[in-house]
Amino acid sequence: MRNASGVTEFILLGIPHTDGLENMLLVLFLFFYIFTLMGNLLILLAIVSSSRLHTPMYFFLCKLSVCDIFFPSVSSPKMLFYLSGNSRAISYAGCVSQLFFYHFLGCTECFLYTVMAYDRFLAICYPLRYTIIMSHRVCAVLAMGTSVFGCIQATFLTTLTFQLPYCSSSEVDYYFYDIPVMLKLACADTSALEMVGFISVGLMPLSCFSLILISYSCIICSILRIRSTEGRRRAFSTCSAHLSAILLSFVPVVLIYLQPTPNPWLNATVQILNNLVTPMLNPLIYSLRNKEVKYSLRKLLQQLAFLPEK
Repeated sequence: MRNASGVTEFILLGIPHTDGLENMLLVLFLFFYIFTLMGNLLILLAIVSSSRLHTPMYFFLCKLSVCDIFFPSVSSPKMLFYLSGNSRAISYAGCVSQLFFYHFLGCTECFLYTVMAYDRFLAICYPLRYTIIMSHRVCAVLAMGTSVFGCIQATFLTTLTFQLPYCSSSEVDYYFYDIPVMLKLACADTSALEMVGFISVGLMPLSCFSLILISYSCIICSILRIRSTEGRRRAFSTCSAHLSAILLSFVPVVLIYLQPTPNPWLNATVQILNNLVTPMLNPLIYSLRNKEVKYSLRKLLQQLAFLPEK
């Protein structure tokens, strides 16, 4: 992307109001990051290694784990790097790349949650036709579609942000590069771009969330018609895990991008939860509430000699 200003690099000032806490934050965030990578990698390996889990639901869960590995990796390594006392500078191209991949992976996850809700809708509301509708080809197309639309959205937002000229001040009062903090450094009027960005960032998750709500409204109606208590329990267990992950993903987006008067400290706190804590919790949510995943994880760990055979 062409640099419309003379700025060649930006300086991260870090998380607001955390001066003197760098060492503590380094240890805490490093733990979160390592736990996130290990947890999602184990889920990924458990699903791939178990033929019992080669179904559409777990195929999409696999892609979610891949996204949860890369999503925190967009901003966390640089944050950990400067928290350990190293340079806070990043090149213009690096800034563009960070913003693009952050929104690409974030939007992909948003679309993926919508597809996962549609998958559960078909599995519970149309069980006899489920395997026919959700064929391997359909699953591949839906998974690819989430990435394609995520890429389109991220390209639009990144182009919108970096077409602006930036002033001589290159200090970013934040811990990574995102649209709201970058617009503050622009030398031009950003009101029109802020409105377009607000509509774009707000409309996409709102549309996805509306489709998810429709899917789960139908699912709940179908579950209530199930006569078997065990059948209702299993259906609610699977859906509650998905709904928990959805809420952890969508609520931060609303708090960060759709609040009328941005609060830097609140934004940083919520965004850290979104960038590090949510990807870390997703493996726990999907494994602790799912007997098949727990069984596959245990079998995988036994094969890796971490647990003794029983």
